[in-house]
Amino acid sequence: MSAVVNRKIAISQPSTGEEEWLACREPLLSGWLTQGPKVAAFERAFAQRHAVRHALAVSSCTTALHLALAGLGIGPGDEVIVPAFTWVATANVVLYCGATPVFADVDRRTFNVDVASVAAKVTERTRALIAVHLFGRCADVDALRAALPRRVALVEDAACAAGAAWQGQPVGTLGEVAAFSFHPRKSVTTGEGGMVTTNDAALAERINQLRNHGAAVSEEQRHSGPRPYLLPEFNLLGFNYRMTDLQGAVGLVQFGKLDAFIDERARRAAWYRRALAQLEWLHLPDEPQGMRHGWQAFVTYVDPRRAPAARNDIMRQLEERGVATRPGTHAVHMLGYYQQRFGLKPQDFPAARDCAEQSMAIPLHNRMSAEDYDYVVACLRDIA
Repeated sequence: MSAVVNRKIAISQPSTGEEEWLACREPLLSGWLTQGPKVAAFERAFAQRHAVRHALAVSSCTTALHLALAGLGIGPGDEVIVPAFTWVATANVVLYCGATPVFADVDRRTFNVDVASVAAKVTERTRALIAVHLFGRCADVDALRAALPRRVALVEDAACAAGAAWQGQPVGTLGEVAAFSFHPRKSVTTGEGGMVTTNDAALAERINQLRNHGAAVSEEQRHSGPRPYLLPEFNLLGFNYRMTDLQGAVGLVQFGKLDAFIDERARRAAWYRRALAQLEWLHLPDEPQGMRHGWQAFVTYVDPRRAPAARNDIMRQLEERGVATRPGTHAVHMLGYYQQRFGLKPQDFPAARDCAEQSMAIPLHNRMSAEDYDYVVACLRDIA
């Protein structure tokens, strides 16, 4: 490339506009700003799209995961298996419950948890596995189920996977309980925000109370009931993990665009795979038959044996050309807190270590133009 083009392509950018702006009008005018009718409508739409009986909106995916484990009664003395290559929150929520995170290695090809490693980590204290659908690619839940005793709950960390499906079954219904994210780097956003889904009515009711300080009824139910002047009963030690109605209003608008957003990302991802196929040093994500990928991100793997430069140097060169990149995520066992607390070493989970050091996300989002995609590919070819 003879000259650097004056262009800046973000790694991700939420696709929001006037519709989302106008959606905030009704809650602002009504005065109902905390969890209320807009959140309830968002929950109903989310549950219907994901073919699940119960969807409960919360303040983030982290709080959704925390509620999932707390709702299952996981606590001190319990173990929860967690992929070593994931966002730190996946492991943190286990500690919030007083339980012990037990790391399993991942598959370098899919970035998802390795089934054999999971099977090797099961003990009599294992209560759950958090299966992460990383970057929107579904974990092999069938193989994971076969590797786990029936007493072990499968919790889906579907932070990146709204709208995804495994063998025709929507993510969010593949385990006992699931957690989703609406962070701005996800396909649809409410700013911060999350959702818990489950088909278990008793678990849903417990989580519903836990997200609202442990109250027996929600604020909306109390205010619209016959005795709004009386406070509810509090029979559980709960949290304040509610979503606001402003977020719910934005979420309703965004969620109506989910499938269109994913379809566009899937087309662009397929184009990336064709356009970059000749770069043998860059391993590209795939979409196996029978899976609907969520395409939260397009995360590649830089082969250090063939690459023209080290991963970080390639990322620096792309940044200089105006193309943002990021590591896929981090290896939790290599983070300072976990190394110090559990005595972990990078080599303990070599695939997770390699993914942390060699993964590279390139821009994929619904604000990019065809020219943007062409430019990203041209820059990668130029580096090669």
